[in-house]
Amino acid sequence: MPVFIWEAVTKKDEIKKGEMEAADEVTVRGLLRRQGFKTIEVRKKPKDLAEYLPFLKERIKEKNVVVFCRVFSTMINAGLPLIQCLDLLAQQEQNKAFSKIIRSIKEDIEGGTSLTNALKKYPKIFDELFVNLIAAGEAGGILDVILERLSNYMEKAMKLKAKVKGAMTYPAAVLVISISVVSILLLKVIPVFKKMFEGMGGQLPAPTAALIFMSEFTQKYFLFIVAIFVVIFIAFKRFYKTEKGRWTVDSLILKAPIFGELLKKVAVAKFSRTLSTMMSSGVPILEGLTIVSKTSGNVVVEDALLKTRQSISEGQSIAEPLDKTGIFPPMVVQMISVGEATGALDSMLSKIASFYDDEVDSAVDAMTALLEPVMMVFLGGIVGGMIIAMYLPIFKLASVVSG
Repeated sequence: MPVFIWEAVTKKDEIKKGEMEAADEVTVRGLLRRQGFKTIEVRKKPKDLAEYLPFLKERIKEKNVVVFCRVFSTMINAGLPLIQCLDLLAQQEQNKAFSKIIRSIKEDIEGGTSLTNALKKYPKIFDELFVNLIAAGEAGGILDVILERLSNYMEKAMKLKAKVKGAMTYPAAVLVISISVVSILLLKVIPVFKKMFEGMGGQLPAPTAALIFMSEFTQKYFLFIVAIFVVIFIAFKRFYKTEKGRWTVDSLILKAPIFGELLKKVAVAKFSRTLSTMMSSGVPILEGLTIVSKTSGNVVVEDALLKTRQSISEGQSIAEPLDKTGIFPPMVVQMISVGEATGALDSMLSKIASFYDDEVDSAVDAMTALLEPVMMVFLGGIVGGMIIAMYLPIFKLASVVSG
């Protein structure tokens, strides 16, 4: 729907301006009249260049939503009306795309929609977990408490994600540098040495001959090699989208020697934190497990949690089916069992999440410490080996001359 810019006078003779998404100008004037405003001007908002070129659109980041939650919670706690809170949040939001969404939510609520249903229109920004917690907050009259819990949860989830990304960035960067250096050597440097060796005559050492062959092959079939990698990448993406492909890849990731243990710890921390937040906010455990499984990010973990949910619905405790999954360590299962028995499962899950946040920190530090020398040896071995192979004929010539 088009967006209209309006200017109107309130009952107190104050001039107000704003934006409204509506079918036409008549609808805007009617809505303003019902709010007690006397319309001065209504005009269609000109479209931004970003609407014609999607790549120019400002992305809404998780940090934007966290700040929105934190400030929204403070405003509600201070006693400000919901509409006024959203109006102020839209005005102070620097991200134009997110500001537009907040205004749209405000207008939906003014039209009689609940906050929960207004948020449901934007599933890419406000996920199922967010919407369900807001619904619990609205129903229980504790919206400010829920918003604060959400902002705390999202901040911790962001930190956890940043730790994992940081752990993955180093080896990925070294791999990219290695490929770039090897490509430059094969395409630009070795051909120069090849011309020099041809002028020297004689038989080249085996490593040098092999390296020159690789250089010639790369130059001749460079585009073909690039095409093969592109095809492999596209094929992998398509395979991963299938049920069998995702299950295979996610299973291998969890079984990987170094990364597997780290990702299992991340899965436990995320599960504990999310379920704890939902249970403490009044969301039933069966509904909570359904939502947690969808946000796990790994189909193996998701399947394990759905099986746990099924077992609980049949009358079992939460600890028994979790133990059978093989993903959750015995200590976690025992702590959950104690929390379930004492009726303090949400606080026990929160303690598990805090413990595993520290475990992830330690695992990331240990993995980085291990990978640094391994990756340096890997990069040095490849580049150093190529350089030695290039200089072998020169060393051979020098020994002949000196002899």
